[in-house]
Order: sequence, then C-alpha cells, then structure tokens
Amino acid sequence: MKKVKITQEKSAIGYKIDQKDTLKSLGLGKLHRTVVHNATPQIMGMIRKVTHLVKYEIIEEE
Repeated sequence: MKKVKITQEKSAIGYKIDQKDTLKSLGLGKLHRTVVHNATPQIMGMIRKVTHLVKYEIIEEE
C-alpha cells in the first residue's frame, strides 16, 4: 500500500479553524513535524485542504 509522508512547513496562525483542525487530525501542529500515513482517499483529501501549509511526498511500498 502507498504511504504519504507529510511535513508541516507553515504556521496555521491566521487561517480558518477547520484548517487548524485538519492539521491536528493529521497529527501535525508544530512546524517541521513529520508524520507518515497510508495514502487513503480520506487522508489525501485532508492534505488537499491544507496543501498551502504542508509539504507531502508519496512513498511506494511493496
């Protein structure tokens, strides 16, 4: 299954509360914190919502 590595690059200060909640749901909240999740449609949708705050990379696994 594909994995996705997500790193928070920008602060959520000044953005809407739903974007802050999305970062928290992803396991982020502090700058330069990195998490790895399965690349499910739900996770990819959450990344799409905060793409201006995070950097992500798809990791292929066998």
